[in-house]
Parts: sequence; C-alpha cells; structure tokens
Amino acid sequence: MATLHRYRVFETAHGIAAIAWSGEAVTAFRLPGETARDAEWSLLRRLPDAVAGDPPPAVAAVIADAIRYFAGEPVDFDAVAIDLGEQEPFFARVYDRVRAIGRGETMTYGAVARELGAGPEAARAVGQAMARNPIPLIVPCHRVLAAGSRVHGFSAPGGALAKVRMLEIEGVATEPPPAAQTAFEF
Repeated sequence: MATLHRYRVFETAHGIAAIAWSGEAVTAFRLPGETARDAEWSLLRRLPDAVAGDPPPAVAAVIADAIRYFAGEPVDFDAVAIDLGEQEPFFARVYDRVRAIGRGETMTYGAVARELGAGPEAARAVGQAMARNPIPLIVPCHRVLAAGSRVHGFSAPGGALAKVRMLEIEGVATEPPPAAQTAFEF
C-alpha cells in the first residue's frame, strides 16, 4: 500500500513555501519562492500523489515555526519528526549529521565527510546529498558550505543568495557568492 502524503502551501516573509507530511512526520519541504504555484509544483515533482490537506497539530506547529524562522525569530527544528523515505546509506548518515548542526553554525562538505569517517573525496557525495535533501531548513543544508567556508551553489529558489539570506537570518556573516560570469575577458 502506498504511503499517503498530504501537503500545504503557505506564505512566509521570504515568499511562498510548501510542506508535505505522512502521519505526523514531515516528508518534504520547499523553501520559499515567488509563487504558490511554483512551491506546489516543486513539491509535487517529488511527491506526485500528494493531496492538499489540513495539517495535523505537529505539522501545523512546523509551519508556524517556519513562518517565524523566515521572519527572523530563532527557531529550533531538532524535535520535528521527519521521514526521509528510502535513502542511500551514506546520504542518510549525512542527513543525520547535518541535522545536528546548530543555528548560527556551519560546516564544510569536507568536514561533514571527515566526521562520517570518509575521505576528502566524499565531500562531493555530501554535496550531492545536500542537493537532494528532501527537507531543507529542517535538515539544514544551508549550513553546509564549500571549502574555505565559501557559499557555493544551492538548489532552492533564489540559489546561493537564498542560502546567504538564511545564514544571515541565523546571524552568520558570509560573503555573497561571486557573480556569474557575464562576459569573457581577453
């Protein structure tokens, strides 16, 4: 029998977000973007059979906390029940470790790999896990940075600048990512 997923689209100070759940566990989260349609489409790409619905109290509390987070209030998502579904074993370990990175703290992809007992070549796999993170914010992939603590890439709406904004909400000073090349210099 297939798992029943429900979802809700909601507004934050940074745009429109979406959350999905099964029972009391969060199964997907889409960081704020420009429109409700974009948030819903992004979430339904991952969970095409999800149905819009009213959240149970535990999920309603996560929505309220996400709204508070994007309004700049300190919020802790550590106790949120999550269900990441089937994951590669290394990815599951990455998500567990990243979930323990506290508000206002950061780690590099390489540091996460080292803490998991993997060599520096595993930093790329950590980056892949972050790019596929089904529950950003709750599994705080925005707190994982490139070597030298540089902001590099972010697959959420707004890209790397969204990552910078989330870190700024948490009081982490970062340099904005470099501008994309717009012309060749000869």
